[in-house]
Amino acid sequence: MVKSSIAGYPVIGENREWKRALEAFWSKKISEDELLQTTKEIRLANLKKQQDAGIDFIAVGDFTLYDRVLDTSAMFGIIPSRYNWKGGQVSTSTYFSMARGNDEAVASEMTKWFNTNYHYIVPEYEGQRFELTENKPLAAYREAKKELGIEGKPVLLGPYTLLKLSKGFEDNDVPSIILQLIPLYQRVLQELQDEGVQWVQIDEPILCTSISSDEMKTVTEIYSQLTNNLSGLNILLQTYFDSVEHYTETIALPVAAIGLDFVHGREKNLDNLKQHGFPKDKVLAAGIVDGRNVWRSNLQKKLTLTETIQQQVSPDKLWIQPSCSLLHSPVTTRSEQKLDQTILNALAFADEKMEEIKAIQTALQYGKEKFTKVFEDSEAALTAFNALPARNNKEVREATSGSLLSDSKRNLPFAERKVKQQEKFQLPLLPTTTIGSFPQTPEVRATRNKWRKGEITNQQYKDFVNAEIKEWIDIQEDLGLDVLVHGEFERTDMVEYFGEKLDGFVFTEKAWVQSYGSRCVKPPIIFGDVAFTKPMTVEESVYAKSLTDHEVKGMLTGPVTILNWSFVRDDLSREEVTNQIALALRKEIEALEAAGIHMIQVDEPALREGLPLKKAEWKHYLDWAVNAFRVSTASVEDTTQIHTHMCYCDFNDFIEAISALDADVISIETSRSHGDLVEAFNEYHYDKGIGLGVYDIHSPRVPAVEEMTEIINKGLEVLEPNQFWINPDCGLKTRKREETVAALKNMVIATVQAREKLGVVAAK
Repeated sequence: MVKSSIAGYPVIGENREWKRALEAFWSKKISEDELLQTTKEIRLANLKKQQDAGIDFIAVGDFTLYDRVLDTSAMFGIIPSRYNWKGGQVSTSTYFSMARGNDEAVASEMTKWFNTNYHYIVPEYEGQRFELTENKPLAAYREAKKELGIEGKPVLLGPYTLLKLSKGFEDNDVPSIILQLIPLYQRVLQELQDEGVQWVQIDEPILCTSISSDEMKTVTEIYSQLTNNLSGLNILLQTYFDSVEHYTETIALPVAAIGLDFVHGREKNLDNLKQHGFPKDKVLAAGIVDGRNVWRSNLQKKLTLTETIQQQVSPDKLWIQPSCSLLHSPVTTRSEQKLDQTILNALAFADEKMEEIKAIQTALQYGKEKFTKVFEDSEAALTAFNALPARNNKEVREATSGSLLSDSKRNLPFAERKVKQQEKFQLPLLPTTTIGSFPQTPEVRATRNKWRKGEITNQQYKDFVNAEIKEWIDIQEDLGLDVLVHGEFERTDMVEYFGEKLDGFVFTEKAWVQSYGSRCVKPPIIFGDVAFTKPMTVEESVYAKSLTDHEVKGMLTGPVTILNWSFVRDDLSREEVTNQIALALRKEIEALEAAGIHMIQVDEPALREGLPLKKAEWKHYLDWAVNAFRVSTASVEDTTQIHTHMCYCDFNDFIEAISALDADVISIETSRSHGDLVEAFNEYHYDKGIGLGVYDIHSPRVPAVEEMTEIINKGLEVLEPNQFWINPDCGLKTRKREETVAALKNMVIATVQAREKLGVVAAK
């Protein structure tokens, strides 16, 4: 009989109770015991939902206080020496120091989780001896069984994915690291078996990337050793986000079940299933419902897909589940009270996706004819949704099929533009700037909420925002920054702000998802064709420019980032949707330039996260993604300087694409990777302006001048001084005012010292 399963569930709670508890603890408003009690209540409520939904195999151990990769590092004692850990169970203080830094030690690096907008804390290998500090999956299993009577399926990050996501080792270190990890994993699994656990889920999404045949052999060796002495414990090896790279080797692994993604890896996984079959003695956990998007499933199509899979797999060996953990989905549509009903009916968040899983499972067990209304309701909701005029804008469709998409080349090449821009702006060597946003204080947020509720007038809100802009223009001038920004006080979110002003977007009240740590984002939903209606950023930028003789950057979010940080309609290709956004932004950039703004930053922090997991597919993605950026920016004058910003990525393997953007200046995060990124420029000569982020804004600590100087010096080893900009590594929206001013002051001091070292006197 077909079973249902969940690979993971959102940790944040319906009203972000998890976030509030964490931030209350960090600000010393609650004790550690209170934090742990509150998070336990959230965790059990999450499990109860899955239990009430009738899910057969409920994930336990997927809950975290910050990040599950960090949990795994802590569990196996992969603790960098700078945190002064002495062995044994990792304290909450050490755990959060790794995530957020402390006064003595910088935080561990943070980067994107595969091609999602979730971030994980990168494990750091320093040659340390690993140890099992606690069996977290076992503790989670015991809790679920004791408190709710749930026979849970513990979830564990797999050893090969853990290894591949880590940093600090060479290829020749891999055998010794694996030799350390295997006994620890064996002990975890043995203790689970001794407890009577029936199933454990081991996540190995790395198998969906372009791993080599030799790497796959290593995976086989690892699992042969892991399962050698197991008899009563069944292992589900779970993959997601794409098709597995080595299908026949994967299904031959000595495990009891294989989890495959039949949404994002549908075509290849299905072809492999048909061509090579599936072992009769294994369970196939089929990811049928999209765990990463928000759209209601067409249940008939999902049922047909599942019936196709059943041609290769018997019902008693088939589990129906989401394509990945529901971590990437909002919690429930039940909290949405203001959306257009037709659009709301087309949505399904985590709780609704569990209902879809059960509907498909039940139809397979008892026949669809007994559940006709469920399937008819699904089809009717999607039919009404697809008929909305906003999903079929003739003018937009004609524009994206026209000549503008080929108009993606600036008038002059960069070398000639650079001369004109130097003459125009007269900036000092190593110019200083920030990435865009400044602290959004409780007062800023409260005033915006009052305005949104109609408690203050438009003019009152405008006056408040202008006062904030003026204050921070003055602060930037006092600090000695060279290129200023207006601070983005009018913006809630760098994508939401633009989505609210463009056609084709809708916004939810509570569709939050975790981005990193306690930071949750509420992505816009692109439901229709995207179109420009009127200028979105000109007023604030022009006002800021009127307050200073310095250049002020206009600030936009780029087309690829708007795409990747939104929930995107699934009836058009992502390329076509991006082109619609690019043409809308092109009009905004032209409006900024016409208003006298001649430095315009078009942020693309999410460019890399959109890369397919398979390297063979990178070129196609980068071709259209880069072209979309260039379509947005190509129409400006040669003297207008285009900036862009990227964050939390490994850029070394697509530096050529970054150059192809043809931005005059790019700023990149490097602080958490301790300047490692600059090594990319030893291999590739980058000729354009570049700012390597000299301090980490995601940590509350104020870095010393010496720390920033070290990163500046590393950058100057591979970059020319006349192309090097100095800036923080990201926007400062989440930081406090005192932290921000102190850190920027140190940044300017470090810059002045670097100029003096180069024999340059800063311009007065």
